[in-house]
Amino acid sequence: MSNFGEDHLFSSVHTTVFKESENLEGKCTKIEGYDFNQGVNYPQLLKSMATTGFQASNLGDAIDVVNQMLDWRLADEIIAEDCSEEERDLAYRGSVRCKIFLGFTSNLISSGVRDIIRYLVQHHMVDVVVTTTGGIEEDLIKCLAPTYKGAFDLPGVQLRSKGLNRIGNLLVPNDNYCKFEDWILPIFDQMLKEQVEESVSWTPSKLIARLGKEINNESSYLYWAYKNKIPVFCPGLTDGSLGDMLYFHSFRSPGLIVDIVQDIGAMNGEAVHASPRKTGMIILGGGLPKHHICNANMMRNGADYAVFINTAQEFDGSDSGARPDEAISWGKLRGSAKTVKVHCDATIAFPLVVAETFATRTISLTSSKGNL
Repeated sequence: MSNFGEDHLFSSVHTTVFKESENLEGKCTKIEGYDFNQGVNYPQLLKSMATTGFQASNLGDAIDVVNQMLDWRLADEIIAEDCSEEERDLAYRGSVRCKIFLGFTSNLISSGVRDIIRYLVQHHMVDVVVTTTGGIEEDLIKCLAPTYKGAFDLPGVQLRSKGLNRIGNLLVPNDNYCKFEDWILPIFDQMLKEQVEESVSWTPSKLIARLGKEINNESSYLYWAYKNKIPVFCPGLTDGSLGDMLYFHSFRSPGLIVDIVQDIGAMNGEAVHASPRKTGMIILGGGLPKHHICNANMMRNGADYAVFINTAQEFDGSDSGARPDEAISWGKLRGSAKTVKVHCDATIAFPLVVAETFATRTISLTSSKGNL
């Protein structure tokens, strides 16, 4: 009797612990890492991220979503009954690509990611850029003087005494900002003159385009944005050294007006008038650039693709840490959108994403031209 009871108990416990599994074969991807017995093959290593698990898999998914953005053509869609004659033309449909919005915070321009962003803008691989004020001024300042590598633990008091500013483990001498002031104030003088004498109406994006023109330096992504007519939006234009310069200029030569209302119309128009194109977001970091892009795409009932790369968490309710699913609830992303968030420092993740997406296409294009 005792043995029967123990056997029954064991059977019950065993069944509870080892509940029969659903068969995942053919339904889910098997987890496998890279085998270095094959040698060091970076494209294959990056490809293996998708099957590695955790944030490596999210990185692999980000590569896949960006490639979907780049691959999409209007020709992939069924011809709508109410579309225009132009939209029925097969050659036209094959030429219509996804409109890509790129957003990033200023720290990434302070870092070497600036050079990757410059590459994307130089080759017109993105269509709209949104950043913070630091993302504008740091690009320009780097054309005048370099930023240096320091350390995260350098004492603030000691750095202050030496006239050095720390951005994480980067160092920016105060002299850089003095050079920036000397460079930009005469441009503001000229802009004020054009405002008064020619009735030029300045907006943040027009001001930024002017600075890209004036810097005339191929290392600057703003120079390439100006040259390729890619709009760069910065609704928080006064929150940084650029704002300081506008402040100083207002004492010396008051009257320069920068109209943000025109730019919100222009930014939202970039999304609203994108149809029949799909739209995609690639957003590095959070804050203003992330929300500005998402909010503009809400005006068209949501973007079709989204890749978020940041280290922010969602427990405090910040938009910076919000996952794509929260954006769906607002209509900033469509319910059918292909999305992923990579919880990672963008200085690590974004170069790898670009290496397996945008860069491979540029290399292929260059190779094909070379064979002609």
